[in-house]
Amino acid sequence: MPIRCRLSVLMGEKKVNQLDVARGTGLSKTTVNDLYHERVKMIAFDTLERLCKFFGCNVGDILTYVEEREGAGDAQC
Repeated sequence: MPIRCRLSVLMGEKKVNQLDVARGTGLSKTTVNDLYHERVKMIAFDTLERLCKFFGCNVGDILTYVEEREGAGDAQC
């Protein structure tokens, strides 16, 4: 999937764990865990807004586009 979630990177930079994020945003622990492990296919604007407020960042800091190479299958750049 060419759009990647950088939640785990942000959490590492801020030195917070999944429970801290869930409590600080009001998101469920399951939602935070799924975002952390990049197991989501879509994300609600409300979720992005909560994460942006919590981390003091922009949407582009949470989500990033990684162009897939042709013929590379599921390999990532």
